[in-house]
Amino acid sequence: MASNKAHHATGFAAGVIAAAVVARIGGGGSFHIGVVLSFIAGVSGSTAPDWLEVAWWSRARRLWITHRTLTHWGVAWVALLAVSYHWLGRSGYAAPAFGFACGGVMHLLADWPNPLGVPWVARRHSLNLWNSGHCDLIVVAVSWVVAFFVGEHFWLHGVSVLRFLKVG
Repeated sequence: MASNKAHHATGFAAGVIAAAVVARIGGGGSFHIGVVLSFIAGVSGSTAPDWLEVAWWSRARRLWITHRTLTHWGVAWVALLAVSYHWLGRSGYAAPAFGFACGGVMHLLADWPNPLGVPWVARRHSLNLWNSGHCDLIVVAVSWVVAFFVGEHFWLHGVSVLRFLKVG
Protein backbone atom coordinates (compact mmCIF):
# COMPACT_ATOMS: atom_id res chain seq x y z
CA MET A 1 0.00 0.00 0.00
CA ALA A 2 1.26 3.42 -0.81
CA SER A 3 1.34 5.89 2.07
CA ASN A 4 -1.53 8.27 2.73
CA LYS A 5 0.62 11.17 1.47
CA ALA A 6 1.36 9.28 -1.74
CA HIS A 7 -2.34 8.63 -2.29
CA HIS A 8 -3.06 12.33 -1.83
CA ALA A 9 -0.26 13.35 -4.21
CA THR A 10 -1.39 10.87 -6.86
CA GLY A 11 -4.96 12.04 -6.23
CA PHE A 12 -4.07 15.55 -7.33
CA ALA A 13 -2.59 14.05 -10.49
CA ALA A 14 -5.82 12.04 -10.99
CA GLY A 15 -7.79 15.26 -10.51
CA VAL A 16 -5.75 16.99 -13.21
CA ILE A 17 -6.29 14.03 -15.56
CA ALA A 18 -10.03 14.01 -14.90
CA ALA A 19 -10.34 17.78 -15.31
CA ALA A 20 -8.44 17.67 -18.61
CA VAL A 21 -10.65 14.92 -20.00
CA VAL A 22 -13.87 16.59 -18.83
CA ALA A 23 -12.78 19.94 -20.29
CA ARG A 24 -12.03 18.34 -23.65
CA ILE A 25 -15.10 16.10 -23.87
CA GLY A 26 -17.41 18.94 -22.94
CA GLY A 27 -18.77 17.72 -19.64
CA GLY A 28 -17.90 20.98 -17.95
CA GLY A 29 -21.35 22.51 -18.14
CA SER A 30 -21.94 26.18 -17.57
CA PHE A 31 -18.88 28.04 -16.31
CA HIS A 32 -16.99 24.72 -16.43
CA ILE A 33 -18.23 23.72 -12.98
CA GLY A 34 -17.91 20.10 -14.10
CA VAL A 35 -14.17 20.58 -14.61
CA VAL A 36 -13.78 21.86 -11.05
CA LEU A 37 -16.01 19.13 -9.64
CA SER A 38 -14.13 16.42 -11.52
CA PHE A 39 -10.84 17.70 -10.09
CA ILE A 40 -12.19 17.76 -6.52
CA ALA A 41 -13.75 14.33 -6.95
CA GLY A 42 -10.47 12.98 -8.36
CA VAL A 43 -8.62 14.08 -5.25
CA SER A 44 -11.34 12.61 -3.04
CA GLY A 45 -11.52 9.37 -5.01
CA SER A 46 -7.79 8.79 -4.59
CA THR A 47 -8.32 7.88 -0.93
CA ALA A 48 -11.83 6.46 -1.30
CA PRO A 49 -10.93 2.75 -1.43
CA ASP A 50 -9.51 3.13 2.08
CA TRP A 51 -12.12 5.39 3.71
CA LEU A 52 -15.02 3.42 2.21
CA GLU A 53 -13.89 0.51 4.42
CA VAL A 54 -14.47 2.47 7.63
CA ALA A 55 -17.78 2.11 9.47
CA TRP A 56 -18.50 5.83 9.83
CA TRP A 57 -21.89 5.10 11.38
CA SER A 58 -20.37 3.45 14.50
CA ARG A 59 -18.51 5.04 17.38
CA ALA A 60 -15.59 2.64 17.08
CA ARG A 61 -14.91 3.67 13.45
CA ARG A 62 -13.55 0.20 12.71
CA LEU A 63 -13.43 -1.43 9.33
CA TRP A 64 -16.75 -2.94 8.28
CA ILE A 65 -15.06 -4.84 5.46
CA THR A 66 -11.63 -6.45 5.16
CA HIS A 67 -8.94 -4.16 3.76
CA ARG A 68 -8.29 -4.49 0.02
CA THR A 69 -11.37 -6.47 -0.79
CA LEU A 70 -14.59 -5.03 -2.24
CA THR A 71 -13.59 -1.35 -2.05
CA HIS A 72 -10.35 -2.10 -3.93
CA TRP A 73 -12.01 -4.23 -6.62
CA GLY A 74 -10.67 -3.06 -9.97
CA VAL A 75 -13.70 -4.11 -12.04
CA ALA A 76 -16.01 -1.77 -10.11
CA TRP A 77 -13.67 1.23 -10.41
CA VAL A 78 -13.00 0.68 -14.11
CA ALA A 79 -16.74 0.18 -14.75
CA LEU A 80 -17.52 3.48 -12.99
CA LEU A 81 -14.80 5.15 -15.06
CA ALA A 82 -16.20 3.78 -18.34
CA VAL A 83 -19.87 4.51 -17.58
CA SER A 84 -19.18 8.04 -16.33
CA TYR A 85 -16.97 8.74 -19.36
CA HIS A 86 -19.81 7.62 -21.61
CA TRP A 87 -22.21 10.05 -19.88
CA LEU A 88 -19.88 13.07 -19.96
CA GLY A 89 -21.69 15.99 -21.55
CA ARG A 90 -25.07 14.28 -21.09
CA SER A 91 -25.45 14.28 -17.32
CA GLY A 92 -24.38 16.73 -14.65
CA TYR A 93 -23.37 13.83 -12.40
CA ALA A 94 -20.97 12.32 -14.93
CA ALA A 95 -18.10 14.78 -14.43
CA PRO A 96 -17.74 14.29 -10.65
CA ALA A 97 -18.32 10.54 -11.03
CA PHE A 98 -15.58 10.42 -13.68
CA GLY A 99 -13.19 12.32 -11.41
CA PHE A 100 -14.01 10.06 -8.46
CA ALA A 101 -13.37 6.99 -10.61
CA CYS A 102 -10.06 8.43 -11.89
CA GLY A 103 -8.97 8.89 -8.29
CA GLY A 104 -10.07 5.37 -7.35
CA VAL A 105 -8.22 3.79 -10.26
CA MET A 106 -5.14 5.86 -9.40
CA HIS A 107 -5.35 4.51 -5.83
CA LEU A 108 -5.41 0.94 -7.11
CA LEU A 109 -2.47 1.60 -9.41
CA ALA A 110 -0.51 3.02 -6.46
CA ASP A 111 -1.28 -0.08 -4.35
CA TRP A 112 -0.55 -2.59 -7.12
CA PRO A 113 3.28 -2.80 -6.72
CA ASN A 114 2.83 -3.88 -3.08
CA PRO A 115 3.09 -7.62 -2.28
CA LEU A 116 -0.50 -7.58 -0.93
CA GLY A 117 -1.71 -6.59 -4.37
CA VAL A 118 -5.10 -5.47 -5.62
CA PRO A 119 -8.14 -7.59 -6.57
CA TRP A 120 -8.43 -6.48 -10.20
CA VAL A 121 -10.88 -9.15 -11.39
CA ALA A 122 -11.36 -12.27 -9.30
CA ARG A 123 -8.36 -12.47 -7.00
CA ARG A 124 -5.53 -10.28 -5.86
CA HIS A 125 -2.64 -9.59 -8.17
CA SER A 126 0.61 -7.94 -7.20
CA LEU A 127 3.56 -6.62 -9.17
CA ASN A 128 5.75 -7.49 -6.13
CA LEU A 129 8.06 -4.55 -6.72
CA TRP A 130 8.42 -3.18 -3.17
CA ASN A 131 6.92 -3.24 0.31
CA SER A 132 4.33 -0.82 1.67
CA GLY A 133 5.43 2.78 1.94
CA HIS A 134 8.65 2.30 0.00
CA CYS A 135 9.29 3.98 -3.33
CA ASP A 136 6.33 6.35 -2.96
CA LEU A 137 8.31 8.95 -4.87
CA ILE A 138 8.33 6.67 -7.93
CA VAL A 139 4.55 6.21 -7.78
CA VAL A 140 3.95 9.94 -7.37
CA ALA A 141 6.42 10.86 -10.13
CA VAL A 142 4.87 8.41 -12.60
CA SER A 143 1.36 9.68 -11.83
CA TRP A 144 2.42 13.28 -12.46
CA VAL A 145 4.23 12.37 -15.69
CA VAL A 146 1.02 10.72 -16.89
CA ALA A 147 -0.98 13.78 -15.76
CA PHE A 148 1.39 16.04 -17.69
CA PHE A 149 1.00 14.11 -20.94
CA VAL A 150 -2.77 13.68 -20.59
CA GLY A 151 -3.14 17.37 -19.79
CA GLU A 152 -0.91 18.29 -22.69
CA HIS A 153 -2.92 16.13 -25.08
CA PHE A 154 -6.39 17.20 -23.93
CA TRP A 155 -5.82 20.86 -23.02
CA LEU A 156 -3.26 21.73 -25.68
CA HIS A 157 -4.87 19.48 -28.29
CA GLY A 158 -1.73 17.45 -28.91
CA VAL A 159 0.65 20.39 -29.33
CA SER A 160 3.84 19.15 -27.72
CA VAL A 161 5.26 21.41 -25.04
CA LEU A 162 8.48 19.38 -25.13
CA ARG A 163 9.04 20.47 -28.74
CA PHE A 164 9.21 24.10 -27.62
CA LEU A 165 11.70 23.24 -24.87
CA LYS A 166 14.32 21.91 -27.32
CA VAL A 167 17.42 23.99 -27.56
CA GLY A 168 19.20 24.31 -30.88
